[in-house]
Amino acid sequence: MTMHQPTGALISLEAALATLLSGVVPVPPRSEPLDRALGRVAAAMPASLPALPLRDISTIDGWACRSLDLVGASPYSPLALSTPPVPVEVGDVMPTGSDCVLQADLIDCSSPIAFAVGEAAPGQGVRRVGEDMTAHRPPVLEGGIIGAADLLIARKAGLSQIPVRSPRIRVIDVASVNHETFSTRLVAECVMTSNGTIAAIETANRDAASIAAALAGEACDLLLLIGGTGAGRLDATAEALTLSGASIAHGIAVRPGDTTAIGRLGSTPLVALAGAPDHVFAGFLAFVQPVLDRLSGRSKRIGTTLPLSRKIASMVGFSEIVLLGREQAIWTPLAVGNFSLEAMRLADAWLAVPGDSEGYDVGTPVTAMPLRNSN
Repeated sequence: MTMHQPTGALISLEAALATLLSGVVPVPPRSEPLDRALGRVAAAMPASLPALPLRDISTIDGWACRSLDLVGASPYSPLALSTPPVPVEVGDVMPTGSDCVLQADLIDCSSPIAFAVGEAAPGQGVRRVGEDMTAHRPPVLEGGIIGAADLLIARKAGLSQIPVRSPRIRVIDVASVNHETFSTRLVAECVMTSNGTIAAIETANRDAASIAAALAGEACDLLLLIGGTGAGRLDATAEALTLSGASIAHGIAVRPGDTTAIGRLGSTPLVALAGAPDHVFAGFLAFVQPVLDRLSGRSKRIGTTLPLSRKIASMVGFSEIVLLGREQAIWTPLAVGNFSLEAMRLADAWLAVPGDSEGYDVGTPVTAMPLRNSN
C-alpha cells in the first residue's frame, strides 16, 4: 500500500474499504458466561441440542386427560371419567396416557367419580416433544447477534457459557488543542455497540514521536486513532504512522472524512479518523464497522429499501455519507456529506452515495443500513 497525502489524488471509498478488509479474518472465539453474552456475535457451536422440550409438557393449569374420554362432554351432559384425571400445572410433564389438558373448571371432582363438562382436542394445552426446537440444532447461530431468546434456549439446554467473537480495540486519542475527548468517547461507544471490546483508550500528544510511541503499545485486533489526520501545522498522525512502519492510504474520497487514513501496522488493521464528531461518525460507519463485522465473523447486515421523500444531491467524485430518518414507509434525508449533531441524533439509517453518482431523485427506492438496534 502506498502513502497518499490528502492534498493529492484521493482514493475511492470502495478501493479503500477493499484494501482495509483484505486479509482480515475473524478473531478466535472465547467462552463467555451467559449473563455477559447478550449482544455479542456468536461463534460456531456443535449442532448437539436435544429436542426441546424433552417430553410432552402442560402449557396450562388444569387436568391431564385422554381426549377420547372427553368426547361428548358438556355442561348439559356431564361425562363420567373411567380414568381419574391428573392435576397439572404449566411446565409439568404430561402423565403417561394423557394427551390433553382440560381447564380446571371443566372437571367436577365434588363426588367420588370425576365428571367432565367440556371437551379437548388431542394436544390441547400440551407442548409436544421437539415443538420448541427439534433435536440436533446448535444452541446459538454462528454469526448472529446473541439475543434474549438465544440465552433462553442456552439456559434450557443447561449451558452456562457460549462461544463468542469480540475483537479487542485500542483507541489512541491524539490530543486536541482544547483537550476535548468528545469524539474519542463517541467512537469508543460506537465500537462497544458493534461487538467490540475496548482494550485501552490512550492519549498521545500532537507530535509524531508521541503518537508513534502510543502505537507501540499492547497487541490488539484493530487500532483506531482519533485526530491529527489533516494538513494543519499540528496534524502529525500520518507522519507518525509512517515513522512506525505502518502501510497506509491517506486521503479518501468520502464526505465527511476525506482526511481519513487506513492501513496496517504489521498485521493489525488501523483506521485514523479526523477529530470532528461528524468525521468520526461517518468514518466509523464507512470503515470501522465493516472491520469489526469481519473480525467478529458477523453475518451480513441487512438494509431496508424505501423510497425517498425528497432528492439527494451529491457531488460526483466523492462518496457522500447520507443520514436518513424514517417516516412510516419512506426515507427522509437529514444530512448529506456534512452532519450536524442533531442529524446524528435523529438518524435512523445511513447510506453512501457512490462517487460516480449525482445522487437520487425523489421517490427513488434506496437501501439504507439501520443505525438503531443495528441488524
